[in-house]
Amino acid sequence: MLKNALNDAFTFTLLLEGRTAYEDTTGKSGVLPEGGLEWMRAGAGVWHQGRPVDRSRLHGLQLWVALPPELENAPAESQYVAPEEVPQEGPVSVALGSYGALRSPVRAPATMNYLHVKLKDGERWRYEPPAGHTVAWAYPYSGHLETSGAVAAGELAVFEESEQALEFSARGDTRFVLGSAVRHRHDLVLGYYSVHTSAKALQQGEAEIERIGRRLKAEGRLK
Repeated sequence: MLKNALNDAFTFTLLLEGRTAYEDTTGKSGVLPEGGLEWMRAGAGVWHQGRPVDRSRLHGLQLWVALPPELENAPAESQYVAPEEVPQEGPVSVALGSYGALRSPVRAPATMNYLHVKLKDGERWRYEPPAGHTVAWAYPYSGHLETSGAVAAGELAVFEESEQALEFSARGDTRFVLGSAVRHRHDLVLGYYSVHTSAKALQQGEAEIERIGRRLKAEGRLK
């Protein structure tokens, strides 16, 4: 039974622990294992659900990203990537975008990178943002990260707008995600389950979600 609605934004989930069964109204369904990636471009609207398999504990990170006007009410699209399909170089797994010669298989906009980094105690890593990537942040979910300041697990570091390289070192074994991107050019209009570039686009997207919801209820597929 489907139970969650989303429109406009794209969401991206990095599953760190457990296995989740998924289904969405683009017609996709299956099981995503630990280390897998879920990308959902909600566009005009989509209903979806995820649930633990065999009551396993789930631990993951989910990123919500605003879409440009030409995509925010486009048809929905989803993609589920197995762990072995995620490219890796040294301590870095390329979840979105690119890193060196590697490129993520996820069909997200090319204006951003999202990297999963694992450093051992005392290990250092340097990140060179692509040209135009002036926005960057880092989130350690285990360990302790040293960058322009100390960042403990569960804290978010947001860097000043710049294209300069970022330096990281680990105090204890540390795992974190890093995002960098071209700055979004539009103001954000927030809905209950969406983020848009205008009030008109928000109204259009919410109307489509209601339409899909009525159809699903009539089919007995909506929880």
